This record gives sequence, structure tokens and C-alpha cells, in this order.
Amino acid sequence: MNVAHRFVDVDGVRVFYRETGPADAPTLLLLHGFPSASHQFARLLDALGDRFHLVAPDYPGFGHTRVPDGFVYSFDRLADVVEGFVDRLGLGRFSVYMFDFGAPVGFRLAVRRPELVAGLVVQNGNAYEEGLSEQARGFIALGPGQEDQVRELLTLEATRGQYVGGASDPEAISPDGWTLDQHFLDLPGRKEAQVALAFDYHGNVARYPEWQEWLRASRPPTLVVWGRNDPFFVEAGARAFLRDVPDAELHLFDTGHFALEEKYPEITPLIADFLERVGKDNG
Repeated sequence: MNVAHRFVDVDGVRVFYRETGPADAPTLLLLHGFPSASHQFARLLDALGDRFHLVAPDYPGFGHTRVPDGFVYSFDRLADVVEGFVDRLGLGRFSVYMFDFGAPVGFRLAVRRPELVAGLVVQNGNAYEEGLSEQARGFIALGPGQEDQVRELLTLEATRGQYVGGASDPEAISPDGWTLDQHFLDLPGRKEAQVALAFDYHGNVARYPEWQEWLRASRPPTLVVWGRNDPFFVEAGARAFLRDVPDAELHLFDTGHFALEEKYPEITPLIADFLERVGKDNG
């Protein structure tokens, strides 16, 4: 399936995005994680673009997106840009794929603009304190004066570790993802952007109750697909979604944080079936 690669201006930010599929088909907004970008969804775009409309932007500080001088990095600002991006493209109503950083971005968008959200696909995107491992809690506790500890996570070795950590067959995971991620991390200003976002991450945890309340009130159709060996976001975080959305569909896989990389053949049909159902309900 042909995938278009485009830029669009959103409040001075030159947002790069990938898009495929019929514009009148059910839409899935793909929100990537750290330290990746929209390229992590390349296989999904190819597999589902014949039936669904898929759109995957790069956040400020990630991938090919370009920011103006003086851009201040925070999760609120990432959500601002994604919200503006959605409006510029006129996406209307869509499902949201939320992975890792995509969860705090996507939940902000959902709370601000609930009328846009037709459904959620949550892949190792945490919204519950019980989903935080000790390693994750240590990361969240970092603050000014501890920049070096964040920078240790921005090396090629650490980036590769995020992909293969917890995988049942690490050799099945293509090295292209972490190699490209590291290329972007090594660009001027990108490490400083990641340090700023790391120090802002505690604000996401503070908003978990707000996002949980939105889930309880809205009960959106929800598909949870989760690598149960994730060293950051543990299995309890996946199961917690069932507390607020009892009808959510939960699938656990014997893999790590980047679950889609290893379990793509199993996860992709689940997403397709989910989008078909949501599309019929919203048709």
C-alpha cells in the first residue's frame, strides 16, 4: 500500500507524518513512543492501509519534525501540537493507538477533545501507578541536576535494550528501529529535548486519576495489547484498564516494551478486527 510522507505546519512546528488508506475508512491515529518516531509503524501502515485510514505523526523532538528556536518541551506542548495536527488534517473522529509516550499525549487529547475519540488501542502505554516498575519509578523521580542519568538512556546500547529487553526472541527484532532512533537522538538539540521531557514525566503520573475518570465516564471501545516482560510498564498496568473499562479486550504477549516489533503477526489482526468493529459502531 502506498504510504505518503508529508509535512504540515502547526503553530510554527513543521510536523512530519506518514499517511495511508482511504480517507473515508475508519481512522487510526498512531502515537509513537520514546525514543522512536512514526517509522516504528511502517509495517502496520503497509498491512492495514488497504482497509483503514492510518496517520502517524512525529512529535516535536522526534523523527523528522522540526521545531522553531526556543521551543519548550513538555508533554502538554506535545499534546498541543498533536491536537493542532489533528485539526489541520480535519481527521474528525478516530481511534488512537497509544504506545509509551503516546499514552500521556493521547490521554491529554482525549480529555480535551472527547468527541474525537472513537476507540483506544493501548500497547504498553501506562495510565496506572501499579503499572510502573521500580525502574520506571526511578526514572520518573529524576530531576534537575541529574541530567547525566537521563543521558545514559540516550546511547545506542540503551536504545537497543529498549527494543530487545524482555523479548522472547531478540534476534527476531530488526535492528533498523533502534539504529534509526539513535540517528535522531544524536541530532543537535535532541538529547536536551529528551532530558526536558524526562523531568516533566512526573506530571503524567499526577494526571493518572483524571485519565482514569475519563475512561470510567466514557467507556471507549478499548483494545489492550501488552508485552508482559516490559521492564518499565508491567503487566498490572495492562490489567488495570479492565477496572475502568470492563468491556476492554486484553491480550498479553511474551515479549517486552516494543511488543509490536516481535509480535507483529499476532497483534496486527487484533487491531484490524478492532477497527472493523469500531467502524461499524460509528458508521
